[in-house]
Amino acid sequence: MSSSTSSSAQTDTVRPQLRAAVVPLIEMRDISIAFGGVKAVDKVSVDLMPGEVVGLLGHNGAGKSTLIKILSGAYQADSGEIRVGGETAVISSPRDAKRHGIETIYQALALADNVDAAANIFLGRELLTPWGTLDDAAMEAQTRQVMGRLNPHFRRFKEPVKALSGGQRQSVAIARAIHFNARVLIMDEPTAALGPAETQQVAELVLQLKKQGIGIFLISHDIHDVFGLADRVSVMKNGKLVGIARVEDVTQDEVLGMIILGKCPPGAVPGPGAASSS
Repeated sequence: MSSSTSSSAQTDTVRPQLRAAVVPLIEMRDISIAFGGVKAVDKVSVDLMPGEVVGLLGHNGAGKSTLIKILSGAYQADSGEIRVGGETAVISSPRDAKRHGIETIYQALALADNVDAAANIFLGRELLTPWGTLDDAAMEAQTRQVMGRLNPHFRRFKEPVKALSGGQRQSVAIARAIHFNARVLIMDEPTAALGPAETQQVAELVLQLKKQGIGIFLISHDIHDVFGLADRVSVMKNGKLVGIARVEDVTQDEVLGMIILGKCPPGAVPGPGAASSS
């Protein structure tokens, strides 16, 4: 079997029963991109099912962020295919990604600190009254509705987001994405610089999103957080996919071995980047 065929079949092996019944939200097949002759991503295949969290792991320079930037429209792949809901998708810009229901929540969150949650959620997409003025009441009502789905304990609707905790700010950023019908969230280091209580808040948000059928790609350097939140992990090294595994089938030490050595344990499906066992 060629490496291309092998890489395309990896995720099919991991979830054969689910795949027979459910169409993946996202399928990235044999994705490659090079910068200055150096392959940052080399024939990588990953997928994401509804209501699933897939952790993307690897050292800096492994290619995980570049792969996700291709999905989010920041970069265009040199080769490969992206399918959204079973249909081939052309994603040439962040606008294209949003049109396909793909939203990215970056570590910096990109929130306007001096305004409240409603103003942030509707920033650039404000609701207007018939007279052309801002419909603050409608925006607040819709904000309360979406936050009720996501974080029922959130009460600080009138305060500027700079006064909110890290976990509450994540709530606002996620609410902005799902209010405009995101089906796929890309979360970049969502618990970085958060304390234990705020990290738990983010974990609860992720569980709520999963219940709503939203798929999440989770980029993180914290393997403990990934094991606490993810259903599967995909590990990259030097631009290639080392392997894919369900978190219950591997230990944290085994995943560290995948990240550092490229060694694929028995519980994982090896990719083209897996080190030879010989």
